[in-house]
Amino acid sequence: MLPFKLVYSDHYRLPLGEHVFPTQKYELVKQELLEEGVASTQDFLTPTPATEADVLLVHSHFYVDKLIEGTLTAREELALEIPYSHEAVQAFLWHTGGTILAAERALSDGVAFNLGGGFHHAYPDHGEGFCMIHDVAVAIRKLQKQGRIQRVMTLDCDVHQGNGTAVIFAKHRDENSEALPSRSTSTIGNRLSGTMLERGADDVFTISLHQENNYPLQKPPSSIDVNLPDGTTDSEYIAWLDNAISSGFRQFQPDLLCYIAGADPYKEDQLGGLNLTIDGLKHRDELVFQAARAKGIPVMVTFAGGYARKIQDTVRIHRNTVGAAKEVFSGAGKS
Repeated sequence: MLPFKLVYSDHYRLPLGEHVFPTQKYELVKQELLEEGVASTQDFLTPTPATEADVLLVHSHFYVDKLIEGTLTAREELALEIPYSHEAVQAFLWHTGGTILAAERALSDGVAFNLGGGFHHAYPDHGEGFCMIHDVAVAIRKLQKQGRIQRVMTLDCDVHQGNGTAVIFAKHRDENSEALPSRSTSTIGNRLSGTMLERGADDVFTISLHQENNYPLQKPPSSIDVNLPDGTTDSEYIAWLDNAISSGFRQFQPDLLCYIAGADPYKEDQLGGLNLTIDGLKHRDELVFQAARAKGIPVMVTFAGGYARKIQDTVRIHRNTVGAAKEVFSGAGKS
């Protein structure tokens, strides 16, 4: 058995038809974890869907009413980039319930996974980029409302910037941003023209590592944004990530780390332009878990994007994230 729980529901699969977003990946990840013996059936928990009251902790009444009633405008549906349906709304509620449960279990167990979620492009008043409801933000606000946590850090390693996360948790007072002087050309390399920008935080500290020349076009400021150039390699990515995590922890001591472990920095991803390998992505995951464990910070993981040309590559990357956590938190060796 794993030293933590995996949250999953058959309701996670979205009714998208032919689409670049392979929502069958959720059940495939579960199958691979079981078939390879990484996890057992006892490691899985089934969530309940988030309630309307939960969603309203983050999203506006106007937007939630539109989702429930099916009255999105044509422009709003276009921004979603997935077909609207009542079934799709229900699937997002299940994902959000899964993230809430995973966050609760992370506080008690030290780490927990939602084998879905990570819909970081959803704004309070509209959806974008395959994201209808911001499950991570809802989970954070619910646990804060319950008094179970006060300060949270989000670490977004999807290839696309977490624009919805940045807006929802924007720092209230204006502050000029500046490039951090801590990046080292000796460790990161002279070829990179990326930047790391710092803007501070209030109760939620947001970090996003993403490809600069990619969706979304407009990138609202996170607490730390690492804007990576096209073709960033494993070693370069790990150096930037190490720098961002170190800087974040110097400034902010969270009660919970929400890790958005996108599979799309992979070099064969259809919607990405970075050059990470499958092994490099597992190294990324190990670094995150090792840093959190060293600080004694609980970690809640969601999977976010992954659009590899071969779906099995996306499945393997997500499976490896669970395997990395198993290695770090159990000390059981290679899985």
